[in-house]
Amino acid sequence: MKTIPNHVSAYSTSPVFTQDTIPERLRHDHHTKDETWAKIHVKEGVLLYYIDDAETPERLTADRPGVIEPNVRHRVEPEGEVKFFIEFYH
Repeated sequence: MKTIPNHVSAYSTSPVFTQDTIPERLRHDHHTKDETWAKIHVKEGVLLYYIDDAETPERLTADRPGVIEPNVRHRVEPEGEVKFFIEFYH
């Protein structure tokens, strides 16, 4: 599993999203800016995390966060009921 580098620090956090409030832009391929990392924190349930057109997603849970690397295309999909937020680093 990827990790956030030690040389970056958190600067922003998204609101908590649910399966009903995930912004459409997160459900479609998108990427972070240069030098911007992020971590997906699942509070409840399972979130499917697709990276670079991968057919098989990572299953994110409270015990398994997802790391978003700069400029890497990705998207998410809920697997049933879910609550999560995203923490941004640079």
